[in-house]
Amino acid sequence: MKRSILAMAALVVLIIACTKDTVNEYYTFYRPVYQTRDAVKDNIKNAVAVPVTSPGKMVLLGQYVFLNDIDKGIHVIDIADPSKPKGIAFINIPGCADLAVNGHYLYADCYTALVTLDISNPQQVQLKQFMNGVFPHRYYIGFTADTSKVITEWVRVDTMVTRRFSETLAQTKSQAFGNVMFSASSYSAVGAISGIGVAGSLARFALLNNRMYTVSQSDLKVFNITTPAAPSYVTSLGLQQGNVETIFPYKSNLLIGTQTGMFIYNASNPDQPQKLGQFSHVRTCDPVIADGNYAYVTLSGGSTCGGFSNQLDVLDIRSLTNPSLIRSYNLTAPKGLAKDGDLLLICDGKEGIKIFDAKDPAILLQLKNVPGFEATDVIAQQGIAIATAKGGLYCIDYTDVTNAKVIGKIPVTKTN
Repeated sequence: MKRSILAMAALVVLIIACTKDTVNEYYTFYRPVYQTRDAVKDNIKNAVAVPVTSPGKMVLLGQYVFLNDIDKGIHVIDIADPSKPKGIAFINIPGCADLAVNGHYLYADCYTALVTLDISNPQQVQLKQFMNGVFPHRYYIGFTADTSKVITEWVRVDTMVTRRFSETLAQTKSQAFGNVMFSASSYSAVGAISGIGVAGSLARFALLNNRMYTVSQSDLKVFNITTPAAPSYVTSLGLQQGNVETIFPYKSNLLIGTQTGMFIYNASNPDQPQKLGQFSHVRTCDPVIADGNYAYVTLSGGSTCGGFSNQLDVLDIRSLTNPSLIRSYNLTAPKGLAKDGDLLLICDGKEGIKIFDAKDPAILLQLKNVPGFEATDVIAQQGIAIATAKGGLYCIDYTDVTNAKVIGKIPVTKTN
C-alpha cells in the first residue's frame, strides 16, 4: 500500500488490484453545496452557539469577542468572566474570512459581498445591507462565479475509483468527480455595544476616520461608513508591491504588511490614501502593529509566504517617509502580536505567547512565556489577552506578568 498527498491535499490510498494494469484509488474530496444569493441573505442571522471548528480573525468590543470561523460565519463569545468564556450565538455568514466592528455595526465579507449587520443586541442581529461584488478576489479555483448562487458549505465525500496505469491522476479525477474541490480551505490564506472594536494584528479590515479600508493581495479598497448602517463603496487603489497580508490604522495613516515589507500610506485625504514610505525585508509573512514612535513587525518564514527568517523587527517611524530598523530579535515562528502599555505580547508558534518589557524598544526584555498552545493572533487589554490558536480561543491573565497563565478556553471541535 502506498500513501501520497495530492497537490490539493486529498488523501489517495493506492491498492494494487488483481490485474496488473489497474489500481484502486481511495479519495477524500469536498463537493460544493449551493444556495441562491437571496437564500443566503435570508439566512444571515443569529443561530444558537455552535462549536468552533476553524478559528480565524477576531475583534474585541467590551465583553464580547467576535470570532470568525473561516468560511462559515462569526461566533459571539461573552468574556465578561474570562475564566469562563461562553459562546452565546453564531452568525451564519458563508464565505466569511474578515470582519470589523464599528459601534452597533459589524462588517464582514460573504465571499465577494460585504454585509453590514446591526449588532446592538448581539443575540439578535439584523442584516442591514448586502453589497455584492466588491471583493472579486474571493473565488475558488476551478469554479466559475455564478451571480445568482453562493457556495455555502463543502460536503465531505469518501469514494473509490479504479483506473488503468496508463491514465493520469488528473484524468481520473476529471472523469470521476467533475466539479469538486480536493480541499476545503479558503483563499490565499459589551452589554450595550459602542465604540470601535479592537482587531487582531492579522486583520485585513481597518477602521479610520469614518472609512473602512480593506486589503486583498494587490489592492486597497475604501468604503465610506459615515452612515454606519449603509457603507458606500468609494474606490479601489492598486498596491504595486503585491502579496499584501494585513492592515493596521496608526494615527492618520495605514500600515500595510506584505510578504516583502511594511508600507506606510497617509489617509489625511481619506478617500485617496497616498504612499509615504516603506521598510523592506526578506520574503516572509509580516503582521505589523504600531504604538507611539515605533512599529513592531514579526517575520515568519517556512510557510506559504516563503523565506526562512523568524524574528521581530522594531522600527523607528518618527519619519514616516523613511522608517528605520532599530533592532531585530530572534524568535521561533512568530505570527500575531499586540501592545498593552509597555508590554509587548507575541504569538510564537508552538511556544505559545511571549511577553516582553518594551519600555525601551532597543532592549526588549522577555518577562514571561505562556506555553501550551500554538498561538496565531492576540488582542491585549488591561491585563487580559485573547488569543486564537489551532486549539481554540484562549484567555490569558497577565495582570501579574510573572504569573501570567491561561485561565479560560473555548476549544476547537474537529469535524469530518
